[in-house]
Amino acid sequence: MTSGPTHEPIDPVRYIANRSSGKQGHAIAAALAKLGADVTLVAGPCGQPDPTGVKTIHVESAREMLEACQAALPLDIGVFAAAVADWRVDQAGTQKMKKNGDVPPSLALVENPDILKTISRHATARPALVVGFAAETENVLDYARAKLARKGCDWIVANDVSPATGIMGGDRNTVHLISATAHEDWPELSKLDVAARLAARIADHFKT
Repeated sequence: MTSGPTHEPIDPVRYIANRSSGKQGHAIAAALAKLGADVTLVAGPCGQPDPTGVKTIHVESAREMLEACQAALPLDIGVFAAAVADWRVDQAGTQKMKKNGDVPPSLALVENPDILKTISRHATARPALVVGFAAETENVLDYARAKLARKGCDWIVANDVSPATGIMGGDRNTVHLISATAHEDWPELSKLDVAARLAARIADHFKT
């Protein structure tokens, strides 16, 4: 599974990243391991300690994260909780970019690889269950359902990350578990409890 943000370098000093603590993803990895799963966690630079009983692979960029996920295949379950940057700088500098007058430098951006879609639509080694995450600030359910169809995953865990919610960097979360045929509205829980509940739902899925 994946957790944390990715850092896309502009130069050796500066980078573009999403604002994510990695707490929820790391908690899910630990909860799955506690239930007996053999877990590989591909973690961006989020500052969270490696979960006990989990093989953790540390990466910096979206491209490194995709490579690590592909190398971990085949898998029974893929959980993609990382806040992956959608874009990166086309040509990162080899030296620190210095101020040059009052005009900021122009940055040409290119799209990063779509990790969730790539694994969800893998031709030969798609996991039996692929769970994505949708962090939204408006129209949470509508955008999450659209993402589910667009990416080709089985479930989406959606949440509202508007600044007023305090979810980004906080210890609590309110999520919706969405599939192609239904959705569940979960109450506000600690991120540890969200992780335990999701891990239990995954375990139940494989009992049926």
